[in-house]
Amino acid sequence: MPFAREALLVAPPHPGWILRDRVLPGLGLSVSQAARELRIARQTLHRVLAAKAAISPEMATRLARLSGTTPGFWLERQQQHDLWHAEQALSGLLGLIPTHTLPAALQAEIGLSHDR
Repeated sequence: MPFAREALLVAPPHPGWILRDRVLPGLGLSVSQAARELRIARQTLHRVLAAKAAISPEMATRLARLSGTTPGFWLERQQQHDLWHAEQALSGLLGLIPTHTLPAALQAEIGLSHDR
């Protein structure tokens, strides 16, 4: 069931924190070992773990392979995190933007589900 982002009072965690606090320990991997296995520089991984770098599609693909998850898992976590912060930053402005509804046929044509 999708969650309502506006109902969240706390930001969804950055996927780097999930990787750092849950996934790497769960796999028994050190940061150095994970970086080697991901074929990236340790500093690149440190930037992700510290939430200083976003999960890119390329990184999501690498992490999925390493952890037995999917690239979508990592990208969805990044998107949730980014959207929450964008909505907070724009909260005063969003109320000033009118909402228009696309016709149902157009929604179906572009693949928009009805449960936004």
